[in-house]
Amino acid sequence: MSDNALSPTDPVSAALARTPARVLAGRAGPGYRTATWLKLREDHAAARDAVRAEVDLPGAFGEERIANFLLFTTQTRAESRGEYLLRPDLGRRLADESRELVRAHCPEGCDLQVVIGDGLSATAVAAQAPGLLDRLHEAAQARGWSFGRPFLIRYCRVGVMNDIGDLLAAAVVALLIGERPGLATAESLSAYMAFRPQAGHTDADRNLVSNIHSRGVSSDEAARRIMALAEQFRSAGRSGVTVKE
Repeated sequence: MSDNALSPTDPVSAALARTPARVLAGRAGPGYRTATWLKLREDHAAARDAVRAEVDLPGAFGEERIANFLLFTTQTRAESRGEYLLRPDLGRRLADESRELVRAHCPEGCDLQVVIGDGLSATAVAAQAPGLLDRLHEAAQARGWSFGRPFLIRYCRVGVMNDIGDLLAAAVVALLIGERPGLATAESLSAYMAFRPQAGHTDADRNLVSNIHSRGVSSDEAARRIMALAEQFRSAGRSGVTVKE
């Protein structure tokens, strides 16, 4: 059956519309068709580039947004992208110089502290984080919440949230971080969240809104879900596996 013969009610069309996975792609002998194989190579190259790339703060966020939020850059204890990929433990702690920067420039005790981590996809940060940051700021203002000064963390792993909690004592910390890219997209962002994170907290103490990208969870929907979770945290006095959306 040709692609042109598929109708919106056809089960094959329905399956293809629900997933970006390479299902029902057909084959040429034992392998993919040429078009499918070339797209696979393209997506694999994009994923590799996303993992190795560095976030360009002015290019991704723009001078106006940087000035409005007073965005600045910090770094974990990893010294390079290569070391970060080989040593996940170094990405869970801020470098000493960055700890001092955060202490000097960020107010303590805010209702919502948003931070941006490059994670495993600088591409995702550039594509999704600027708009989501704007929406979260607007939503916090609408609720009358204090909004901490956001900043970028290079070579960032999720566990760095504990350092941020210890430094700033924010009620809710939201880390917008690039997800590990796959062959469906290299532009997927996650928002990890925690109520008063501190040393010793684990993934069981955090909540997650994932798959934030153009073919997944939209920025508008992600902001709504993040703020709804933040309200639940504040009401319950906790976050993690006992708090459900």
